[in-house]
Amino acid sequence: MTVTRGAGAGGVGRQLVSEPIALLGIGKIARDQHIPAIASSGAFHLAATVSRSGGIDDVENHADVADLLTARPDINVLSLCMPPVPRFDIATAALAAGKHVMLEKPPGATVSEVLKLERLARAKGVTLFATWHSREAAGVAQARAHLRDAQIKHVQIDWKEDVRRWHPGQDWIWQAGGLGVFDPGINALSIMTAIVPNPVHLTDATLSFPENRDTPIAADLSFAGPAGMTVDAAFDWRQEGPQSWNITVDTTVGQLRLTDGGATLHIDGMAQTCEGPGEYPGLYHRFAELIEAGQSDVDISPLQHVADAFMLGRRTTVAAFHD
Repeated sequence: MTVTRGAGAGGVGRQLVSEPIALLGIGKIARDQHIPAIASSGAFHLAATVSRSGGIDDVENHADVADLLTARPDINVLSLCMPPVPRFDIATAALAAGKHVMLEKPPGATVSEVLKLERLARAKGVTLFATWHSREAAGVAQARAHLRDAQIKHVQIDWKEDVRRWHPGQDWIWQAGGLGVFDPGINALSIMTAIVPNPVHLTDATLSFPENRDTPIAADLSFAGPAGMTVDAAFDWRQEGPQSWNITVDTTVGQLRLTDGGATLHIDGMAQTCEGPGEYPGLYHRFAELIEAGQSDVDISPLQHVADAFMLGRRTTVAAFHD
């Protein structure tokens, strides 16, 4: 994770009192998560949107980021929710204009893009926040604290869901750069890299590509860590019935288990009380803190693991997928 300081729009130590924010990319994730989180935030209020397909009621909408920057120079905070491939140029324009920028996960289509954005934010003295919403799930912070001094033997990740339920008609996820099953799988990797105290590296991967798609529908990954620690991850978009978002950590003194995408925590079979503001409200709270402190938060470790999987992984072809 890289933390930098700056003195751009916002300034170190400045109190944020309902700062106007613009939301760029008004799709499913924006409507389901970002808009409600901003509405409940004491730090921001939604002042404008950018969407070619239409914005939301009672909020001014702009066709593109250039129109927004020209029409609303008073808006210094932008949250980018569009798919990763077109996001780089938009983020570059916003940062170059001296705006604070929050990036939906994954932070970019490539590792190099994100590092370039980080350098630009540093040069402009503004905040760049590469978000990982699953790290804000209720059980994650407590899991991280519990594992801080643990000797971990094995981590098992099972992240399996029905793509038709969660990404209906979203063709971009099946196109090059859309990540396929790594779009949800990277959420599991973001939790793993947050709670496991020592870094791991990929040792083996098998990626299953539908014969009519450019991105994988399933992936099996293996990682190695210090002192013989291993991690195995199974991602699959063909899950029907109950959905599975589970991480099980076996240590020399017991077992920790996160379920429901990190919302529920069990330690040695005992349910733990976990509280939090919610994933996206937590992100906007963190964004406000970063702007006030004049800092950036850009952790690319989950994206690096995905890049390694595409580099190292064996490709297998499976049956065609039709939405």
